[in-house]
Amino acid sequence: MNQEVIGEAAMNLKTEEKDKTVIKTGTKNKIKNEKESINCERSLIIIKPDGVKKKAVGDIISRFENAGLEIERIRVLEIDESIAHSHYFEHKGKPYFEKLISYMTSGPSIVMIIKGENAISKARELMGPTDPLKAQKGTIRSDYGSDITINSIHGSDCSESAKREINIFFGNYL
Repeated sequence: MNQEVIGEAAMNLKTEEKDKTVIKTGTKNKIKNEKESINCERSLIIIKPDGVKKKAVGDIISRFENAGLEIERIRVLEIDESIAHSHYFEHKGKPYFEKLISYMTSGPSIVMIIKGENAISKARELMGPTDPLKAQKGTIRSDYGSDITINSIHGSDCSESAKREINIFFGNYL
């Protein structure tokens, strides 16, 4: 192949790439993104140490994805006492606080940000109530939780909590 043909092919490729960019950033796409952002929320989700130990990570993540939620950020983390105290500060002084901190620091957790339309309420529906014994069959806590503390998963309860919790685990990501 001569240099002219190669150069022309490269120019055509660049033109095609530009065309795709124009299509992706066209008016229709901007309107769609604006509509999505009206109900688009983020939530922090933690697959707690018992969920990891039970090898439930893949199933739990699939449930969020199958509900139309996107995993925006994800990491494996050994939560230390300082982070656990920051995250659960509102429970300090309650009888179960030390058990909760001990449990959350007992092994690796999966910490992730999920994103999507009504992400917080969808996540809470998938998780079920905090007490697995009160959770509807088929929810994450019903399927994997053991008791009100060792319940396999955490999810933000409102947008203010989500922002605070995401900041704890992912810094100033938002």
